[in-house]
Amino acid sequence: MPKQDVFHRTEAAMGMTPQVWVRHSNPWSGWSRLTVLPLFALAVWSRIWLGWGALGPILLVLVWTWLNPRIFATPKRTDNWMSRGVLGEQIWLRQKDAPELQHHRPVVRMLTFISGAGGLIYLLGLILLSPGLTFTGLAAAMLGKLWMLDRMVWISEDAARCKIDHPSQPD
Repeated sequence: MPKQDVFHRTEAAMGMTPQVWVRHSNPWSGWSRLTVLPLFALAVWSRIWLGWGALGPILLVLVWTWLNPRIFATPKRTDNWMSRGVLGEQIWLRQKDAPELQHHRPVVRMLTFISGAGGLIYLLGLILLSPGLTFTGLAAAMLGKLWMLDRMVWISEDAARCKIDHPSQPD
């Protein structure tokens, strides 16, 4: 069995089937997905006002996280930055060992580290209810995610140029 990395574990946890991936390549799905971390922060911080009632908003954000890649229609076109980024994620998951993509590996590792470190700072900020830590972690995690998305666009373009199989795309 191949080694499972953070990308594969996340894909499995989210139940990302080929059909869900196609729907997630809708730019509305990708762009609206960027709301997850800020909404989660608001939901966790709502414990100041709502006490245990904050579990409701937290649960809603978790449901939104799972629903988001499923609720948008299959896109008519994928020739936009966000769609190409989502397609690049799939290519990286399936083809990252392709020799033509190896030059991306150090950057993907660095960006995973930036996002992960930001995520840890963000979580610490949420636990301690520290605005500074929460916003610093959120900024680092979001910067890492958007930069990673840009790298995935590049991977998608390299895969097309090198004739590496692309995931299913709408006709």
